[in-house]
Amino acid sequence: MTRNRFPRLLGDVGGTNARWAWQAGPGQALTHGQSLPTAGFATIADCIAAYLAGQGLPTPRELGFGIATAVTGDRVQMTNHGWAFSIEALGITLGTERVRVLNDFEALAHAVPGLGHDDLRAVGGGTAQPGGTLAVIGAGTGLGVSGLVPDGRGGWRVIVGEGGHATLAATTEREASLLAVLRERFGHASAERALSGPGLVNLYEALCVLDGLAPEPLDAAQIVQRAIESPSAPAQAVCAEVLQTFGALLGTVAGNLALTLGARGGVYIGGGIVPRLGKRFEQLPFRERFEAKGRFRDYLEAIPTWVIQAESPALMGATRALDAGE
Repeated sequence: MTRNRFPRLLGDVGGTNARWAWQAGPGQALTHGQSLPTAGFATIADCIAAYLAGQGLPTPRELGFGIATAVTGDRVQMTNHGWAFSIEALGITLGTERVRVLNDFEALAHAVPGLGHDDLRAVGGGTAQPGGTLAVIGAGTGLGVSGLVPDGRGGWRVIVGEGGHATLAATTEREASLLAVLRERFGHASAERALSGPGLVNLYEALCVLDGLAPEPLDAAQIVQRAIESPSAPAQAVCAEVLQTFGALLGTVAGNLALTLGARGGVYIGGGIVPRLGKRFEQLPFRERFEAKGRFRDYLEAIPTWVIQAESPALMGATRALDAGE
């Protein structure tokens, strides 16, 4: 007899917010969605307890969530937040029968095969190769990277890594100067140092250094707002360049990922930043830079790229991962 694996608590835990949802039974829609600020809780167990109490929900039989860090064993330490915990101890504390914790982009990758037409927005490219490898990338509090390869049985095997911390490469002299500023500040200029919410601030401050300007105390949302609303105004010109640079560098990194994985099935762009840009993203040099790979331009031109528009797809990815783990 198959044991009852429901109800399930599903999560998508980033450096800024933890999103939770409830699944009462197999195949049922996710309900009781709520986002809680990670800064408001000392531990992840406190955050989960507050969610369950606030929603009036019982202890779940299973808990599955993606989290923005590498998950390599029982001990989990977030990269861009202070939460650290033992997976086994978390299950004991909550009284949950089973806990599965994944890298956040591993969870997102599990969701990709189930995305429909309305969940995606095409940004250039050709036609996906049926059964071709898929790449997933996205910028939020950090930069996430993952992929999927066919498992030979009609399904997919998720590739998990920490590609957001790979060394960022420059394509222009201006970018080389920017990366020099980032290296001086951080020691290592990873892709995440530029392609994330904090990365937008890093780019802004680095451009101010190069142009001899005094940076204002702007956060990522303010930089994007200024870039979109008044890109030609002198005071906003740096913000406009930040957004253009972000699009170009993301294209470079995504193109590298597509070449590395042989992602003929397409590249999927998630995270919190790009989907919020809407059609404005299509005006950035992302696709131009994605294809700018010299002798392999034709190879990249044929690969489609999509922005994931679905709301919190990693939550559904978490339940798919729970199913796959049985």
